[in-house]
Amino acid sequence: MGGQPRHGTRAPAGVGCASEHVDERSPPVITAIVLIDCATDSIPEVAEALAAVPGVSEVYSVAGNVDLIAIVRVREFEQIAEVIAGRISKVPGVVGTESHIAFRAYSQHDLEEAFAIGLPDPD
Repeated sequence: MGGQPRHGTRAPAGVGCASEHVDERSPPVITAIVLIDCATDSIPEVAEALAAVPGVSEVYSVAGNVDLIAIVRVREFEQIAEVIAGRISKVPGVVGTESHIAFRAYSQHDLEEAFAIGLPDPD
């Protein structure tokens, strides 16, 4: 539907991942957003354990259909499976996960530059 990859499929050839370059010599960073269901009585402990997992850059406790959201940043695709299936899913208290691979990253800074027409900010 709409040409977007479905769960368990590969991205079409030529579609890249959200990548952040630290500098010109460093390889891009692959970002995954992982929605995590936890045992209700262990959310803080699970969040702390997840934050200590190599490759997990941030963990958020959230309101909504999931308990936690983890941001995973790695250099190679193979590391995504290692971090999510090999580590996150095995943390005691994790009941289930749903992973999303980012194709492109946008930030407020990027949007401001994209829509700027060169006029100074009115302060």
